[in-house]
Amino acid sequence: MNTKILDRLAALRSAMEKRGIAAFIIPGTDPHLSEYCAEHWKAREWISGFNGSAGTAVVTTQKAVIATDSRYFLQAEIQLCDTTFDLLKQGLPDTPSIQEWIAASIPSGSTVAIDGAMFSTAEALSIKTYFEKSGFSFISDFDPFSSIWTDRPSLPSDPVFIHDEKYSGASARSKIETLNKRLSENGANATLLTALDEIAWVFNLRGADVECNPVAICYAFISNNKNILFVDEKKVTAEVRDYLSSQGISITGYDTIYDFLASLPSESIILTDIHKINFSLYNSLPTSVKTVSAVSPVALLKSIKNETQINGVRNAMIKDGIALVRFFMWLEKHISSGEIKETTIGEKLIEFRSQQPLFVGESFSTIAGFNAHGAIVHYHATPEQEFTITPNGFLLIDSGAQYLDGTTDITRTVALGPLTDRQKRDFTLVLKGHIGIATCRFPQGTRGAQIDVLARMHLWNHGLNYLHGTGHGIGHFLNVHEGPQNIRLEENPTPLMPGMITSNEPGVYLTGQYGIRTENLILTEQDQTNEFGNFYKFETLTLFPIDKKAIDKSLLSENERMWLNQYHQTVFEKLSPHLTSTERDWLETATAPIE
Repeated sequence: MNTKILDRLAALRSAMEKRGIAAFIIPGTDPHLSEYCAEHWKAREWISGFNGSAGTAVVTTQKAVIATDSRYFLQAEIQLCDTTFDLLKQGLPDTPSIQEWIAASIPSGSTVAIDGAMFSTAEALSIKTYFEKSGFSFISDFDPFSSIWTDRPSLPSDPVFIHDEKYSGASARSKIETLNKRLSENGANATLLTALDEIAWVFNLRGADVECNPVAICYAFISNNKNILFVDEKKVTAEVRDYLSSQGISITGYDTIYDFLASLPSESIILTDIHKINFSLYNSLPTSVKTVSAVSPVALLKSIKNETQINGVRNAMIKDGIALVRFFMWLEKHISSGEIKETTIGEKLIEFRSQQPLFVGESFSTIAGFNAHGAIVHYHATPEQEFTITPNGFLLIDSGAQYLDGTTDITRTVALGPLTDRQKRDFTLVLKGHIGIATCRFPQGTRGAQIDVLARMHLWNHGLNYLHGTGHGIGHFLNVHEGPQNIRLEENPTPLMPGMITSNEPGVYLTGQYGIRTENLILTEQDQTNEFGNFYKFETLTLFPIDKKAIDKSLLSENERMWLNQYHQTVFEKLSPHLTSTERDWLETATAPIE
């Protein structure tokens, strides 16, 4: 058994017993409700050993579970082995919800607890309502980790920096003015921003507090008469302070946010996004202050990139494509050495990308899954369980970079040796879905859920599917995952709008065999206007070949072949001027048209 995890569980249960708590819910997030968070807040990972980006731990006096979605089923089964944590497979028909599981696992009338700082107000209220209606008590002020996590990492202390307007395309002052107009339209005169990427975007501020996400830990208050950044002041240089001051932004300590909110004047009308403000912050607002519940206007404003940002992303794609050409040439040259492991892939990608101008770091940790490991959707290789890569089967590589002028995210599945007919068929079905999204045209107001079927229909016709979304929004030198738009089966009211950059990444995964995913980033843009209204289309931004060796050409329609050949021609035209003659020869072969 994993004695480290068992000892931690014992310490947590002791703290629960002192408060009379029967069940404690632990999300994998932070007070900013981030998808990825600083080490200081990785309490779910500390208590369970599970480090997937999505998932919730529940600990009762007798049991413990991790609830996560299909992306992490295989990973969780591996990481939870010998911890006494069971796996609750969310999204399957027979799997109970977290609340249902708790209600069936503890005595009626007992107490369920959360740390309100780690839950959105909407989620906390939902949990509270469920348990109180079901005859349980509920508390939201339980924070055991401040005492039982004795070697807890400190909060990051890296300095913040300004994202220059030559990359962002707009000043912080202009964004604040636009935001205040949106607040007024919603009947509010102020808002509290807690999402790190939203604050980073509004203030043209970046940091290194979260791995791969260039954000700083902070809060922001914006109104018609004051704009305040709540941040560790030791992280703010004189240059940053001067810039923020020039934009009408003052600075105060990160930990002063609660006292500030508690002292807001009664004439304040605060727009609060209850899906983004944590429950503890929400509860600190005075009852005399009026709140307007609405979606944060920043999310939509941030998602629609301006021309400077779009051109920056196009430049970043060229740099990324150059780095990938050099990487895959290196891979082909050394694949037979028996020395390339899955972790080597990520290391070499960083090496080649870091040679490009304006490179800052990875946009997420590289996913390199060889054969069976490719079937683990968010697989993360470690020296303890990684494969050595040999010239056979599939290698799935999902990787991305942060450049000052843009964020990239690309997945390629490549054939390292001869493939079976089934492997080629599956690869081609995924490709057909990818092309279906890339080539679709749609009327203004169309939502991602309305086109998601284009990515899945060819797989469905063969009894296949994938359980993750088809596309997510991409930040601009910001988080690789952002909203509010997406392309997935689940309904999302946000339509796809010109300026939005979204991923296009259908896949298929056969447990114990292989995984296939093909991902490019796509830009929504104007197509035509006629008597039926505005129509939009996608521009594919990513520049790198799709492996022709893995395609069953007999399954492609003429239009699909034309799209692939045109895409490859564009890749060659955009990348070849920046390559050596040897690299151009390699790329010319990789992008040669298929008949």
